[in-house]
Amino acid sequence: MLTTNPFDDDKLKEECGVFGIFGAPGAASHAALGLHALQHRGQEATGIVTFDGEHFYQHRGQGHVADNFGSETVMKKLPGHMAIGHNRYSTTGETALRNVQPLFADFEFGGFAVAHNGNLTNALTIKKQLVRRGCLFQSTTDTEVIIHLIAISLYSTVEERLIDALRQVEGAYSLCVLTQDSVIGVRDPLGFRPLVLGKLPTGAHIFASETCALDIVGAEFVRDVEPGEIIILSESGMRSIKPFGKKERRFCIFEHIYFARPDSVMEGTSVYEVRKQIGRELALESHVDADVVIPVPDSGVPAALGYASQAKIPFELGIIRNHYVGRTFIEPTDQIRHLGVKLKHNANKAHIKGKRVILVDDSIVRGTTSTKIVEMVRNAGATEVHMRISSPPTTHSCFYGIDTPERSKLLAANHDVASMAKLIGVDSLAFISLDGLYRAVGEGSRDPKSPKFCDACFTGDYPLALTDMEGANQKELATMAHGDD
Repeated sequence: MLTTNPFDDDKLKEECGVFGIFGAPGAASHAALGLHALQHRGQEATGIVTFDGEHFYQHRGQGHVADNFGSETVMKKLPGHMAIGHNRYSTTGETALRNVQPLFADFEFGGFAVAHNGNLTNALTIKKQLVRRGCLFQSTTDTEVIIHLIAISLYSTVEERLIDALRQVEGAYSLCVLTQDSVIGVRDPLGFRPLVLGKLPTGAHIFASETCALDIVGAEFVRDVEPGEIIILSESGMRSIKPFGKKERRFCIFEHIYFARPDSVMEGTSVYEVRKQIGRELALESHVDADVVIPVPDSGVPAALGYASQAKIPFELGIIRNHYVGRTFIEPTDQIRHLGVKLKHNANKAHIKGKRVILVDDSIVRGTTSTKIVEMVRNAGATEVHMRISSPPTTHSCFYGIDTPERSKLLAANHDVASMAKLIGVDSLAFISLDGLYRAVGEGSRDPKSPKFCDACFTGDYPLALTDMEGANQKELATMAHGDD
């Protein structure tokens, strides 16, 4: 029997990846490659929908991109010059084929498919209203709310109906939409989630969650899709409209810390360089005498490089990750659960024994993995273990598309730093300050009246109303497979 690795619960989970392309023969092949580059954003399921000028085609399945689109037989069943794709990580709710995106519907104006990264914070409230009107939901995703709002809209064109629907929803969304005439990219007015525009040498245009998905297909980065912008790609060219009015952007700062691939560029900034700068800030804020800086792989590597450079302490790969261990493993007995981290990590004793070690990681969520890692390093012979974290303490849950445990299970929400250090078993523990994090991304100190990012997981400062949280009980919320599914 397969089950989810319990130690994966100690990381904030992936969001999702979206990809769209217009004007390329064999569009599905480009989409599959793009989704492969975005695999880190969602590993539970994947899907592609194409259109060849007459018919829509789709393939959706659970598992990784290679498991679903590595077959020539499957790819031949997805003809067309336009396509959208999606990698899913569900934040709550069931993992079932009916929830795998892109979602597809037949309207009076023709077929319509949508792929969504984010989370709608009033989806349950709207769903109740729609059900009372007689709407029949086929999935448990919040994304389906958008489809029903389009269906009942009184506007005539697809664009107008889409705008009408989005005016009624709250929350975070980056969308790729496929119609009979166009591929459409949309970002919510606050720009929580990333979406970029690229162009192939042939002239075909691409939407993707990250620039690494452009690189893999040989596309040139054109620009970010702006918050609140809708870009329509069609035979008549590219059009941009901004129907929602200008608002202060609140891009998710955790993209820079952990979610994005380090070779991506986010909002004009290299993710890799930001993470190295976070490490430098950590060294300036909370340095301690030590012999070696060791990252917790793989997400801690760039920050550890920056820390070691600033502190002038040797950097070593003192923990080796087994890259062939997936998100699941067999027969999770209590004994195997206890050994869970060793399935993924092993101490490189030659660089640990007899040394004072600084461990650098991106975050502490529940603390279970950190405890095991520290124990492993001590057993390898470290004389001291100090942990430095490249994010501030995670004290609040996210409701905008990142899967975080409820607040009662967040270690930093229930313990101060000193008691966290004791629980994890380190000689010292320090997190980067919020101002240090903002400096690392090039924004100077955080302005509490007008922060440039969404940092609610550290501050509790939620930029948008949490309508469903305020108006529904937890059992009802659990029925919605939120956000990026």
